[in-house]
Order: sequence, then C-alpha cells, then structure tokens
Amino acid sequence: MGDVVSAEKQRLNEAGPWRRWGPYLSERQWGTVREGHDPSDAWTSFTHDQARYRAYRWGEDGLAGFSDDRQRVCLAVALWNGKDPILKERLFGLTNGEGNHGEDVKECYYYLDATPTSSYLRMLYKYPQAEFPYEDLVATNAARTRLEPEYELLDTGVFDDDRYFDVVVDYAKAGPEDVLMRITAHNRGPEDASLHVLPTLWFRHTWSWGGDIRQPTLHVCEPGTVRAEHPDLGVRWWYVAPPAPILVTENETDNERVFGSPNATPHVKDGIDRFVVHGDTTAVTPDGVGTKAAAHHELHIPAGRSATIRVRLTDTSLQDPFDGFDATIVQRRDEADDFYDEVLGGDPRSDERLVCRQALAGLLWSRQFYAFDVERWLTERGTDPLGADQNWRHLAAEDVIVMPDKWEYPWFAAWDLAFHAVPLVIVDPELAKEQIELLLTRRYLHPNGQIPAYEWNFGDVNPPVHAWAAWFVYQYDHDKDFLARVFPPLLRAFSWWLNRKDADGRNLFQGGFLGLDNIGVFDRSAPLPTGGRIDQADGTAWMALYCQNLIQMALELGETEQAAMLLENLAWIAAATGHVGSGLWDEEDGFFHDVLRHPDGTSTPLKIRSAVGLLPLAAATVIGADVRREHPELIDGMREFLDRHPAVRAALWGHGAQADAEGPVLFALFDESRLRRILARMLDPEEFLSPHGIRSLSRWHAEHPYELTVDGVEHRVGYLPAESDSGMFGGNSNWRGPVWLPINVLVIRALLHLHEYFGDGFTVECPTGSGRHLNLREVARDIGERLLDTFLFGVDGRPVHGGQTRYRDEHWRDLPLFYEYLHGDNGAGIGASHQTGWTALIALLPREVAR
Repeated sequence: MGDVVSAEKQRLNEAGPWRRWGPYLSERQWGTVREGHDPSDAWTSFTHDQARYRAYRWGEDGLAGFSDDRQRVCLAVALWNGKDPILKERLFGLTNGEGNHGEDVKECYYYLDATPTSSYLRMLYKYPQAEFPYEDLVATNAARTRLEPEYELLDTGVFDDDRYFDVVVDYAKAGPEDVLMRITAHNRGPEDASLHVLPTLWFRHTWSWGGDIRQPTLHVCEPGTVRAEHPDLGVRWWYVAPPAPILVTENETDNERVFGSPNATPHVKDGIDRFVVHGDTTAVTPDGVGTKAAAHHELHIPAGRSATIRVRLTDTSLQDPFDGFDATIVQRRDEADDFYDEVLGGDPRSDERLVCRQALAGLLWSRQFYAFDVERWLTERGTDPLGADQNWRHLAAEDVIVMPDKWEYPWFAAWDLAFHAVPLVIVDPELAKEQIELLLTRRYLHPNGQIPAYEWNFGDVNPPVHAWAAWFVYQYDHDKDFLARVFPPLLRAFSWWLNRKDADGRNLFQGGFLGLDNIGVFDRSAPLPTGGRIDQADGTAWMALYCQNLIQMALELGETEQAAMLLENLAWIAAATGHVGSGLWDEEDGFFHDVLRHPDGTSTPLKIRSAVGLLPLAAATVIGADVRREHPELIDGMREFLDRHPAVRAALWGHGAQADAEGPVLFALFDESRLRRILARMLDPEEFLSPHGIRSLSRWHAEHPYELTVDGVEHRVGYLPAESDSGMFGGNSNWRGPVWLPINVLVIRALLHLHEYFGDGFTVECPTGSGRHLNLREVARDIGERLLDTFLFGVDGRPVHGGQTRYRDEHWRDLPLFYEYLHGDNGAGIGASHQTGWTALIALLPREVAR
C-alpha cells in the first residue's frame, strides 16, 4: 500500500472521540468480589438466575454488548427461540463448584473481527432451535469426576441436523457518536423456524447508590424510535428497523424475588423476559417510559435463509436514520480489511491471517469497563475501611481494561494484562501503553509499591512481567515519554519485591502464586505442611528478568547511576541462582528446581522438571555493544565491583569475561554448559517438546511421578497433558503438562536474545536425539511454528478443536477458538475457551520469529 495510511489508522491518530464507544460490556458479570456480598464466595454470590432480576452495582453484561466508556448507556441483543424458559440475554456457564474442572462457559460464540476504535466489530452467536439444555449441562457435569472430560454444549446434540441459528452482530460507527448495529439471523436448519430477536437499550443502574444522582429515562416516541436522556451524556436517539413494538421496564432489582422484600415499582429488570416468555402484559410500563427498552421482533425464517434487523444509536435526531446504513457497514468493513493488510501483511486470504486477525479481534472485544472503588464498596457494606481490607482502600478503578475473558474472568489480573499489551502493540500501540501504565498509577499501585494482583486478592503476587511488557511495547515506537513515565513506578515495585519476597536477604525469592499455581507439590500461596518456605526458581528468574528489563530502561533514559545499582542487584541474583550451594541448580539433573527450606535449616530440592526450571532460561537479555562506548563509566564501575566480588563474575556475565571483552553483553543465569543441558531437556519430545509447543511439565513424569511424603501424607506430581486432577485453586487450572502461550513466548524471546549473542555457530539438536542441528533462532522458529500449526486448518481440522468433527463443517471451520492452554500431546484447547487475552500472543509469532 506504499505510504497510504488506512482510514482506521487515521482514526487512531484522532484518539479520544473514536474510543468513547466500544464492546465494553462483559458477556457475564459474575465471579466478582464487587457484586457479591461475601468475597469468599464470589463465584456463587450472584447467580445466572439472579442476573435476570438483580440490578448490577458496578458493571453490566449483555450478549454482543456495546456501551460508552463509562458504561452509562448499554446496547446488546436478547434472543428467544420460543422454547427456552428464559430470554437469552447473557452467556450461560457453570460456576467453579459446578464444573468437574472448575468454571466453564457452555455456549458457542466467536469474535470474528474488530478494529481498535471499534469503528467495525463482528461477532457470531450460535443459538439452538431446540430448548437450550440448561439443566442437562448442570446435571451431567455435576455427575462427572475430575478424571472425565467436560460435557459441552456440542455434546448435548442440540446442534444436530444443523437446527440452529447463526446470529451475526455487526457494529459500525458512522461517526464517533453514531453507532450502527446490524443483527442478521441465519436459519441453518432444514425447516422453517421462528426466532424472537430483541435489540435492547438500557442504562446501568447508578442512581440508587447515594449522592445527588439524577435518574436517566427512556421514552418511546413512535414505533421503532426511543429518546434516551442521560444527565451526563445528554440526549440520544435509538432507531430500530423494521419498526417493532418496544417494550419498556426499569433496570431495578426485583426485590421480591431476590431478597423477599417489597418492590418500589412493578416494572423491574426481568419485565421484558416476563412479557415475551411468560405473556405477562403487566410486566412492562404502559406509558413507554423507563430505563430499559427492547424492540420485540418475531421473525419467521425459511430454511437456509436469513433475516436482518437494523439499529442505530446516535446523538442526532434523524429524518431517515437508515439511509446509507448498509453502505456504511460495508465501508467500515473494507477499512478494517485495509487496516489489517497494513498491520499484518501477508496473504489476506491465508488461514494464518484468519487466525491472527480473529485472535486480535478477541483481544479487542475483551475490552471491558471496570469500576471498583474499594473504600466506597466497604462503606456501602457497613465495613470499617480501616479494617481487614484497609491495605487496598486506595484502589479506585473506573477504566476500560483488556480482560482475560469476558465470561470467565470479567476482572483484571496483573500478569495477564501485561501479556495482553504485547500483541496489542500490533494494532494499537497507544492502548498497549495505557494498559501497561494503568496498574502503575496511584489509583492502583499500592503506596508501598506493590502492583495489585487481581480482584479476589489484590495483595497476592502475580509474576512481575510488567517491565518485560513495557520494554517490548517501547521497542515498537521508541516512545521515551512512555518509558520515562513507567520507569519510576516499576522501580518502586521492584523494590517492593526485594524487600518483601526475599525472606533471608539471599536474593532467592518466594513469590507465592506466581501464576504457576498447580505445578508444584504444594499450594505455594498457602502455609506449607512442613513449615518453612520454598525458594522458587521461577520467582528468582522472574526477578532476574525484571532487573534486566529495568537496566535496559535505565540505559535508554540515561539513568546510568540507576543502571549501575540494578546491575549489582542482578549480579547478586545471578550468583544466588547459579551457586551450587543454593540448591536451585541441580548438577546431577542438569536443571533448575525449587528448594523446600525446613524450619530446622535443612532443605529438600523439589526435583520436578517443569516450567519452574525453564523460566531461568527466559531471564536472558542481550544489550548491544554500544553500551561499552556510550557508558564506559558503567563498564568500569562494574569491573571494579566484580574485582571486589570475584565469585559473582561468572554468574553475572554467564559467558566468558564479558567485562573485559568487546561486542554485545549477555545477562543470564547460566553459562554455556548449563544452557546446553537445559535445552537438551526442553527440546526432547519425551520431555518438554510437544508437537504443539513447550509443555509446562516434562512428559518424563508420566512414568516417573515426583513424590514427597510429609507427616504420612503423600504429595505427588505427575504429568497431566490436559485438565488437572488436583483440587488446588478449585481444580480449574493446570500447569502439570499443558502448553501455555505466555511461557512459550517468553522462551522464544529468550532464544532470540541468545542467538543474538551466540550467533549462527551455536547449534543444538532439535528435537533432541534427531540428529538435526539448529541455531537458536531456528529453534525459536520451530517452536513458533508448532504453536501456530495448532490453530491452523489441516486434514483433520484444527488441532485446537480437539478432533471435534463439527468444526470441519462449512459454517464452523473458520472459527478457531483461543483457549487458556493447550493439551500437551495433541494440542486440543483446554480451560477457558475464549481467553484471547494472552492466547492472542499467537498473532505475534509470525512477526517475532521472522525477525
């Protein structure tokens, strides 16, 4: 396209106005401490049934939802097939306690396209024509054990004979404040079928929570037209074609049903459901005034045909609101094509492009408005803000955040968010920077420097990958202002780790959760049955990588003194990690392990070959040779430091006497000999190297499980390529064998760095034992191709779909799912089926491996 800039990139340059409206609703607002009354039971404190009757306090949900960036006015679609007991207004799934492998969405939906400004969005929802099997899904999953597979919607038979509707929702913006919504229902079945389609407009309930807040109102003006008045947004006009009866109620809790107390109005949140499904004509307001409205279309769609409804929400009264409507949608879709041609390159018709584009679409669809004022939340519950939750009472969120998943995880997690920013930089560098900076602002970052982990426990610790992500994002456009903003809070957070997570001041870290929740013998966030603590190889590696990234930032910003201090920190961490006496490196095994420290001062190495021992590999960073020329005082100071501490020299430099050499500088936690031993295990198909990437646990443990007996109780870790059989963390997570995209991407980046230092002459067997020798760039490419191939369509479909034959059909084959993690042997998707947040990293691989 030469120097031509796409229309979408031009909109991005205009920034603010085009970002105001977007897909900022969750698909299910649940599992949150905010909305529940009992933080220890957030999974069940706001049930799917209650969501129909109970007004949310902090956030809304809706099928294919859309809203302004403060979620004041919301737009979504509701459906009814004439057989279900309820309207389909939000996605359905099982709670943590209901699923045999934890919480799990039980729907078929797909994010097909999205632009960063939401100028164009496309989503598909597959709705059965038979009664939705709510009870069957709950009962059958409840009867299954952790050793059995999950019972999915496709297993119930409701899609047999193609008796379902493909409901496609397109959004396009005619302008920053002019939103077009087109709903197209395709009858895929062999017979004519009826479908009720209800585009829905409502206000988030903000007026009953105290303060001087005026209540907004919706007024039906004429068939197909609603005037919406909001005290902050002013007047909006909502048009629907073809015109249909507009049902209006109030977005108020049905107190009689939920709490057993009287209602202030007979028209409550579930009024539209009661009218459509149950025929209760008194459930909607007689005067067409309220705070929630739906246009009720009953469509009769012939077999193989489709029907379309058009909706427009704008700040201007229009004489002919649907003039040029479809042309605008076509134009925005063409502009989306131009944009992705520009940012992705390659053949736009290729399956690889389809996968990358849909991964990024899922990432952009997963943006959600997130509000949580902790001190106000405590006050509303009559809890003293100076009580147990005082440590985070400063946290006040009211932002659009890229969530891990809009159904399963409608709240941020710190390390997820850092990984989200990395692929985001492909399509929206400014949003990527905003997401990195967000948790580093005073509204989130604890005064002591701790980054909040996630809503369930802000005080827990996630892997400290924010600095890694910030440096990655910085390299895209070298925005030094961004780097200067994030460096100080990242430095504060680093100090928090140094002071809080190194029990003995030995530069060995005990982070706790660290994301690798189920990989160890014990729950590392809980008190150990042995007493004492665990010195963590991964926690220490995370800190080494963190330190390396801060050094890169300090040098880029000219903060030489800070770089010198950080180099000394890194030297001590490297020395502690590599020292045989630390126990982290096992010379016999040729691998890094955690070490269990007992109260009596003795220790036990936990000899598990897992991602815990691979992460020190990720803590490898190369700094260019120009550092020697531009900062000679740094090199001189480091040489002086090493002269005083000769035992640290080999540990810090990792490969030879770099302080006195020329060329680039390598920071690593291993020397060349140890690197080769680690890679020999990692690239062994009988250990870590899966056809679909790097496993989180060596397959060797399938026949050789690790066992440790404490007080007569046996603790065991064996290879599990798919779901967990452990009850830790609710049994819904598993690092004991599956392939995880974040760990693989960190390994790939490390290999590229190591290749930059060692060059083409350094080769290893890949796979181990194959006789094929590759340099480290080629090894990185090999791993990336294995990951990407998992999502590409082949003779047996896409491996990520786990052999499900339905996904080979015409209307299913181009719908890759982006699961939380992948089966360690066959690549099938496991865990959350739409965790595009970090699985969107797949879109990065063709770019990164090709560099």
